[in-house]
Amino acid sequence: MAYRKLGVDNKHRRSMLANLTKDLIMNESIKTTETRAKEVRKSFDKMVTYAKEGSLVSRRKVLAFLQNDNVATKKVFELADRFKERNGGYTQILKLTERRGDDALMVILKLVD
Repeated sequence: MAYRKLGVDNKHRRSMLANLTKDLIMNESIKTTETRAKEVRKSFDKMVTYAKEGSLVSRRKVLAFLQNDNVATKKVFELADRFKERNGGYTQILKLTERRGDDALMVILKLVD
């Protein structure tokens, strides 16, 4: 699987993606850089796909990725019910301006209705 390194080591990247994914699940919208948003979108789509299966194995996979956060896991399964008719594309990226310090393109990543 190809992925972006995001300028950090493997443990930091996985932890950062899990935390951003949890924030997206809980708030249904986050503001971050474009490259991070594209990576979070991949992991969020995977979590919703697991949740749509509804099996015990898929619940454990979601729970493991979300660092044993039971509240976020429960919310993913609620979101899966909302997206049961969709076959992917659960998020959208809205572009904002560049960040002042390093000119990184900022975006809002939010769930589609």
